[in-house]
This record gives sequence, structure tokens and C-alpha cells, in this order.
Amino acid sequence: MVETWRATEKASRRALYLTAAARLFAEHGYNGVSIDDLGMAAGVSGPALYRHFPGKEAILTELLVTASERLMTGCELILAQSAPGIETLRSLVDFHIDFALAERDVIRIQDHELARLPADANHRVRALQRRYVQAWSEVVAAVRPEFAPGDIDVRVLGVFGLLNSTPYSARDESGVRVRALFAEMALASLVRALVPAVPSSVLEPL
Repeated sequence: MVETWRATEKASRRALYLTAAARLFAEHGYNGVSIDDLGMAAGVSGPALYRHFPGKEAILTELLVTASERLMTGCELILAQSAPGIETLRSLVDFHIDFALAERDVIRIQDHELARLPADANHRVRALQRRYVQAWSEVVAAVRPEFAPGDIDVRVLGVFGLLNSTPYSARDESGVRVRALFAEMALASLVRALVPAVPSSVLEPL
């Protein structure tokens, strides 16, 4: 019983430290934050963090690797529930928006600090990202098999950029409406055919 309590307490503190680190890294950048800053934000001395992490780099690594693993796990759970189709795609979009809103700081860190990871962690994150893109692309291909594979990947990557910006737009009372709008925009970007280009002759003045 005591050991279980200690393990739970340790995990709780570790999560607290990671949350504090994510906030500081997002606000000030990885290089702008020291171990002492991290400790102060978490309500402990900087050296106390070494009981949980070897150093600042290890904290960044856990934040970004864990985020990619969670995205991939959530994606796989959705795909396991039904055959690829438009509703599966909608579920993926909703899942990613939920993640972006819940992990605003981690999304910002991933955009700006990924290159600071050690080589093995960087490789792990990028491999997970490629799998995540591929999983989405396969669902889009099932819905719109006439789309070229390369075009599908571009659509998926573009949608990730859109969805990752949700936290910047859905901050106030209009957040629910903005979230719904982003979801519909994402779905349309993934499955709608491109509008044919207007001939230049049509655009010429009379």
C-alpha cells in the first residue's frame, strides 16, 4: 500500500514538472529556460528535478516523444473501431483538435524545438510523425481513391498545420464555434476536389 502511494505520488510530481516545463518552454523557448526556472515554476528547487530527470534535455525529450506516441495511439484506436471512411476521417479530425486544445504548449514546443532533441529521440519523433501522416493518408485514399498519393500527403500535412493553430483561435467564448469551423475546414480540405482553374481569358478585362 505504501509503495503504491509512493509510486502514485512520484508520477503525480513528474506530471506536474512536465506541465510546468511545457508552459515555460512554450513561453520562453528551450534556451530561455534554466533548471532553476523549471524548479521555481513547479514549486521546488531546481536540483530537486534531477530526482526525476537527468536534465533539461530529458524533459524536452519526454514531452515531445510522449506527445507523438499519444497521437499515434489515439489514431490507431480510431482506426481499429471501423473501416476507413468519411466518419473515421471526421473522428481523426476531432481527435487531433482535442489534442491540440489540451496540449497547447506541447504543440508550440513541437513547432519550434524539435531540432533540439538528441538524435535518437528526434528520429523516434519523426518516425512516429511519418506513421501518423501515413495513417491519415490511407483513410483519405479510401474515401477519395482518385486522388494522387502525393497530393493526399500534402492535404494531410496542410490540415495538421490548420488544426495545430486551433488553440490560437479558440480562446474565448467563440471557441466552440471556431472549433466546429476548423473541423469542417479540415474535412473539406481532405476530401473535396480542387476547383478547376479559371481560364486567363475569362479574367481579362472586357
